[in-house]
Amino acid sequence: MVSDFPLTIATASLLSFVVTFFCIFWFIKGKASWVLDYPNSRSLHTEPVPRIGGLGLLLGVMVTWLLFSVVLPLALWVGIIFLVLVSLVDDIWHVPVWCRLTIQSMVAAGFSSILLYDTYGWVVVLLVSVAIIWMSNLYNFMDGSDGLAGGMALIGFGYYGLFSFQAGSYEFAMVNFSIAAAAMAFLCHNFYPARIFLGDVGAIPLGFLAAVLGVLGWLDGLWSLWLPILVFSPFIADSTVTLVKRFIRGEKIWQAHREHYYQRIVQSGFGHRNTALSGYLLMLMVGASAVWACSQDIAVQSLVALIWGGVYLALMFASDWYQAHYVGRR
Repeated sequence: MVSDFPLTIATASLLSFVVTFFCIFWFIKGKASWVLDYPNSRSLHTEPVPRIGGLGLLLGVMVTWLLFSVVLPLALWVGIIFLVLVSLVDDIWHVPVWCRLTIQSMVAAGFSSILLYDTYGWVVVLLVSVAIIWMSNLYNFMDGSDGLAGGMALIGFGYYGLFSFQAGSYEFAMVNFSIAAAAMAFLCHNFYPARIFLGDVGAIPLGFLAAVLGVLGWLDGLWSLWLPILVFSPFIADSTVTLVKRFIRGEKIWQAHREHYYQRIVQSGFGHRNTALSGYLLMLMVGASAVWACSQDIAVQSLVALIWGGVYLALMFASDWYQAHYVGRR
């Protein structure tokens, strides 16, 4: 019965929240003390912090999906398993960049080939594969300030769930709302001052899910590709522009650094809390415009995306100017 779905979605979301909250609470109480994030050249924290909070988040999501028997492509399940394994090993012992990228590329290419090749061909498969790899990594790049990545997951997947529910795809709404609920539970422990971090084991799979669920919603006719791009565009814009600038300067883009705009904003004195809250407000506004634009024709959607691109460039220019004229003189 359609009338049963709101209760089912609420129950699934509550389960995801509870499992995640207590798994992470268990990690914080000493069970993850052997996997600590020590301050380095990229860090904004000054004390060692456990960094496998993402494992608790994903456990909450996976348990919920299994208990509620959600139907998702096998390629998605396999992809998450492989990404969680290699990312967890990387959090503990560190895995070479080439090895991580190889596995991420295999996962992305496998998902895209299985779902897209027969209908769209190799060009679309290649483009979507690159997008999945990029989204997986940029989510990790943006996980460097207390509360930021967790809040973005709450808002981003919350918008996915809301739009799916409005479109009548209730099971897909449950899939996304369960991720949002788990992100909320994680955020209870990660908002400033953070007691645990996502780690690669959380950030990489979350970026993967942001990309592949966006593609699945598009394939099911729930939204245009503008929706997932716009919803997560604050992360996309910051990471892409920052790494392009580093590449142009001849710097190694895979090395740890503190040059992302959100990192520079935190260091300028704005702080973790205010940076996260500002990021939430920005993503709420972008997501709301994306939901509205998806009910319009492609010309309006393109215009909305263009406007937000201009907003991001203006914000980045203002940040660069402020850093050069004020922060650098302190």
